[in-house]
Amino acid sequence: MTENNPTAPESLDSLSYEEAREQLVAVVGRLEAGGASLEESLALWERGEALAKRCEDWLEGARKRLATARDASNDGGAPAGGSPTA
Repeated sequence: MTENNPTAPESLDSLSYEEAREQLVAVVGRLEAGGASLEESLALWERGEALAKRCEDWLEGARKRLATARDASNDGGAPAGGSPTA
């Protein structure tokens, strides 16, 4: 299971936001704990960077979806200038 080994090669594209975030937390914890060899530390760092990018991509996608939904509700709902009139 990759949760126990956050450096295990796994397609980042298959990770949900929550999975990527959990793995990133695990990577940070292992780096902060110290004791890893230089090679392992570099692998952890690289995996952490990739996981952080995956999380950012998920969040950016969510922002775009929210903006699209907000724009769609504004187009079909309240007038652009303010609240709906009663």
